[in-house]
Amino acid sequence: MSQEQVKITLPDGSIREYAKGVSAMDVALSISEGLARNVLAAEVNGEVWDANRAINQDSEVKLLTWNDEGGKSTFWHSSAHLMAEALEALYPGVKLGIGPSIEHGYYYDVDFGDQAFDAANLEGIEKKMLELAREKNVYVRKDISKDEAVSYFKEKDDEYKLELLEGLDDGTITFYEQGNFTDLCRGPHIPHTGFIKAIKLLSVAGAYWRGDEKRKQLTRIYGITFPKQKELTEYLHMLEEAKKRDHRKLGKELELFTFSEKVGMGLPLWLPKGAKLRERLESFMRKAQVRAGYEPVITPHIGHKNLYVTSGHYEKYGADSFQPIHTPHDGEEFLLKPMNCPHHCEIYKSKPRSYKDLPVRYAEFGTVYRYEQSGELHGLTRVRGFTQDDAHIFCMEDQVKEEFIKVIDLVLYVFDSLGFEDFTAQISLRDPEDKEKYIGSDEGWAKAERAIIEASAEKGLNTVTVLGEAAFYGPKLDFMVKDALGRKWQLGTIQVDYNLPERFELEYTGSDNQKHRPVMLHRAPFGSMERFVAVLIEHCAGEFPLWLTPDQVAILPISEKYADYAQDVNKVLESEDITGFVDHRDEKIGRKIRDAEVKKIPIMLIVGEKEAEEKTVSVRRHGHGDVGSFKIDDFIAYFAKEKAVSMGQH
Repeated sequence: MSQEQVKITLPDGSIREYAKGVSAMDVALSISEGLARNVLAAEVNGEVWDANRAINQDSEVKLLTWNDEGGKSTFWHSSAHLMAEALEALYPGVKLGIGPSIEHGYYYDVDFGDQAFDAANLEGIEKKMLELAREKNVYVRKDISKDEAVSYFKEKDDEYKLELLEGLDDGTITFYEQGNFTDLCRGPHIPHTGFIKAIKLLSVAGAYWRGDEKRKQLTRIYGITFPKQKELTEYLHMLEEAKKRDHRKLGKELELFTFSEKVGMGLPLWLPKGAKLRERLESFMRKAQVRAGYEPVITPHIGHKNLYVTSGHYEKYGADSFQPIHTPHDGEEFLLKPMNCPHHCEIYKSKPRSYKDLPVRYAEFGTVYRYEQSGELHGLTRVRGFTQDDAHIFCMEDQVKEEFIKVIDLVLYVFDSLGFEDFTAQISLRDPEDKEKYIGSDEGWAKAERAIIEASAEKGLNTVTVLGEAAFYGPKLDFMVKDALGRKWQLGTIQVDYNLPERFELEYTGSDNQKHRPVMLHRAPFGSMERFVAVLIEHCAGEFPLWLTPDQVAILPISEKYADYAQDVNKVLESEDITGFVDHRDEKIGRKIRDAEVKKIPIMLIVGEKEAEEKTVSVRRHGHGDVGSFKIDDFIAYFAKEKAVSMGQH
């Protein structure tokens, strides 16, 4: 009797038959030994599996290597287990929380009990990890009953794993073992520890168990690993560059923003130069929005609690956010605004609408407030108060695609003007196998998803499509940007929303003289001003495009004798909307130039006896040196040309 076969469909569409119980590693070996040596895991019917796990039914299989996100994630998850094994060997009695992979590397939350531990101990753990990695211990998956699992961790006296087990159903529990280490884990894992060749433990932080400030604080150890030492060396070099570009460091040096404990954690204060930069960004966006047919609106910083109950935001943010503001009127409650969209819905609803009025496009730089735990706050990227370049478009279903294309055009204009050239667009669609968790009709979803896909294709976007990542109220398009160091950031989003028009009972009268619900689009090319500025600072290392720089010129008189002429030049430039300052300090010109370079001032204008007599300026560019001598009018023309180039208007 012949052995039962399964059909394996590979990414190129080819179909191969194997004996039932074949593994992805077996498939790799049947293709080439070289390929098999690099396989870390496999995607089986869309789910990442161990490469050695048996496949017992017809399946679509994608082999994952270090070059795949799923491969890296599995590699780093296995590295967390390797670190845990080293910790148990070096610190007997430690208790382990969770140890997931993250975007770059992994961490493990550890309870050291009474044992002292700090960053000085990391090097010893790295050495132990390398020693264990060289043993090439296999990661073994083992199904286990809940009773057995509970018994195992009771014997280890590990309350953290026992608590995790409480939420798991019998029949779904698996252990993974490698060497002398066993962990409660869903997997997947790489074939063996020998793939891990280069290790760096990066930092130590405190982390409350399960993110609850009322629970015990554990020690979180962050690390990263690579299959080659060269890749670790390159990564550590990138980290050093990232430190130099850290927006918190540069924000202070360039006098852009600050924080005050008295004002409150997570509430940035924008200094004059930072305010200038923000105003330029806002002005840039406002002009683009006017050209695109948006109407400006302004809404208050607070709203009645009932507004957010209607929108659903109170249910989502209420318990874990800023608490209601009570007025002297009994029972009257207001909330700090967590989102702008409910206010915009009420503006739309303020008068009757016809199909002839649509689309209606409202735009606002609206400040919103969301509570973040103090340990989650990080410079401008995680704050408690932030301003969104928020806009909402109310349109008919057959207008969604056209409006999407217009928003994509706006996002691309922003990216081009600010030097973001490397990005992908993630199309997030609903899970076709679980439609119950989404609102709206199948017909509406089909139209909206088709509109996003077609709009992205027509604009030639580099896209990835992810099922199940849509919001419950509609599909969306997220722009994932790579900065100068290759790090990914989400900047800009467009979302389709069937939910809020329903909740707020928004209507328009159609050409059939019947009432219809509009579709709502949310869009924010910047996302939030705070986060966008943080990413921009790190992307360009504080050397902003000329059009955006707070101080575009520094006028440097050689001595005090030429201060009046320097001031006259500054007044002329101000009248032409060229911003800068006169350096009146009693310093040598070399020192003034060096200081202007450090402050990343794009253009330095040096004035002395010759310049004052001839009514000229000697021009020097940051990082490039002398450009030459210009009459004032000629410099203004030169500046205008350079500014246009900096905005991508070649």
